[in-house]
Amino acid sequence: MNWSRYFWPVIGIAAVVFSLWLLLHELRGISLDDVWAGIIAIPARGWVLAALSSVIAYASLAGYDHIALLHIGKKVSWLFVTFCSFTTYALSHNIGGSVFSGAVIRYRAYGTRGLTGQDVGILVAICWITFVLSTLFVSSIVLLLEPEVIDRFSGTPHHRLAQAGGLAMLLVVAAYVFGSWLHLRPLRIGSFQLHYPALPIVARQLLVGPIELLAAAAIIFFALPATGNPGYFIVLGVFLVSFSIAQISHAPGGLGVFEVVFLAGLSHMDQVGVLAALLVFRLFYLIIPLLIALGVVLFFEHSQYSRSES
Repeated sequence: MNWSRYFWPVIGIAAVVFSLWLLLHELRGISLDDVWAGIIAIPARGWVLAALSSVIAYASLAGYDHIALLHIGKKVSWLFVTFCSFTTYALSHNIGGSVFSGAVIRYRAYGTRGLTGQDVGILVAICWITFVLSTLFVSSIVLLLEPEVIDRFSGTPHHRLAQAGGLAMLLVVAAYVFGSWLHLRPLRIGSFQLHYPALPIVARQLLVGPIELLAAAAIIFFALPATGNPGYFIVLGVFLVSFSIAQISHAPGGLGVFEVVFLAGLSHMDQVGVLAALLVFRLFYLIIPLLIALGVVLFFEHSQYSRSES
């Protein structure tokens, strides 16, 4: 039995169990009726804007694959790429271990369009780099403009340290852009080569990626109650910390992990209202896309089966 095959799934499940225990402890005084009341209290405008933000987020995620295909010089129909990207992220966000699960889904889909395993590997790498680059870029802006967001997790002010961290992140992004401009040597791992994207592609990465993060955070922001709301940039900062930790944990859908960290970041707000907003986020960013993605997968596999039979 290869233990490494089960290592990350076990870590993810352990993270879910531990986080759910913490979450139940944190919300021990809140009933289901309270949560339902919090959901009902969200105004229609909040629901509409949250849903629109979700559409923008997934439209931006589709841009990840378009950027990667542009980099490797492969032409695939715009509609196919959009559906493939949507399905990949809708499933991988819920499964956990998005890099690995996303690679499997993409290989199955793009293999039918003539892409090799190495092509898909480069595509996955570029998508991952786009996400990391965007997270660093948006996080740097938040830390430079709203350094007090760190206080929500540390409990003590570290404004200068937060701004220094933001500047360091911005320098990493600048180094990436500079490396592209210099046409540095490609990264080589055996026969695998990953070239620096050209500057026009880097520009797309720094546009599309941040839009996705801004839109995803906006889902929660628009669903939060107005009372005690710290403003969009603070919510964005808390979202970036929560989402990043949830991704690192490999917990399926970040279940429990995301909620625990987010509630800690907005501990001054009514916890019922925050929890209701997080449930709205799960509905629009995870559950509804998952249901649509399952339908797309069934249609795709049926079409492939019919094609092989004929």
